[in-house]
Amino acid sequence: MTLDTLVATFEDGATPEEIAQQFPSVELADVYAVIAYYLERRTDVRAYLAKREATRELVRSQNEQRFDPVGVRERLLRRQRASDI
Repeated sequence: MTLDTLVATFEDGATPEEIAQQFPSVELADVYAVIAYYLERRTDVRAYLAKREATRELVRSQNEQRFDPVGVRERLLRRQRASDI
């Protein structure tokens, strides 16, 4: 689970217990620790998350320029059918 996901889930109204249930790979104590850190440093965490989002969008854009996403599903299905023969 990423920090982005945990914060978004918390901001959407989920309790720490619900988050730990929804994401069993995270211990309840860790959920509380992350939420406490977030609440103490909201501005810093939000700035960090915004920077990550901007980087994610830049990488996505660069990848779409390098690799045409149009028709990917059809190409993969054709490749799969060819390998089934």
